[in-house]
Amino acid sequence: MNAPTPQIPVIVRTFAQRLSSTRRGARLARLLTVERLQAWQVSPAVAERAEQIVAELAANAALHGRVQGRDFQVALTLDDTTGTVRVSVTDARGEQLPAQRPDCEDPAESESGRGLLLVTALADRWGSEPHPPSGKTVWAEVSPRSG
Repeated sequence: MNAPTPQIPVIVRTFAQRLSSTRRGARLARLLTVERLQAWQVSPAVAERAEQIVAELAANAALHGRVQGRDFQVALTLDDTTGTVRVSVTDARGEQLPAQRPDCEDPAESESGRGLLLVTALADRWGSEPHPPSGKTVWAEVSPRSG
């Protein structure tokens, strides 16, 4: 007779909020992230990295992804099994997706884009994808680091 294999329940927590595409909306995105990650009891090391990533991506959404009268959205997902937090910020301007810049390029000489270097340094993985009909979503994942 086959006995059922016990399964560990996978718990995924989610949070999403639309905010005005302003500096104030970007600040509120960071503050809401801090509150939510504390409520979920995410480890401080993961929470601090996720907070900085949200601050950068929300600022980019308010500055570069702004379309008059359109909001941006911040979303958080926590996988309780792995402790991984996924951050995503969706804005209304999708005509140009951010690219991960080559290591050889000197960010000090460019006029913008240095903030994504911070995201690259803090996130375990990040990327972007179109968000039809005209927006984009930039996402990043932060996992507990071993050792």
